[in-house]
Amino acid sequence: MKTADLRNMNRDELIAKQISLKEELMNFRFQAKMGKLDKPSKISQARKDIARILTILKEASHAKQTKSQKA
Repeated sequence: MKTADLRNMNRDELIAKQISLKEELMNFRFQAKMGKLDKPSKISQARKDIARILTILKEASHAKQTKSQKA
């Protein structure tokens, strides 16, 4: 998922996407253990997408906090 697309989402959408990606990651790991995962790169891609979402949420929180301190 592109970072620009994630930045256009609101906080609730990002959290929902994070939850769905965590579930997906769990399924990918299970499939990998069973030997049925077609592309092992799906695991790393899901982890990176989760990290992107967490980074954007943290940036938004930090920007909001900085903005309130300046006011």
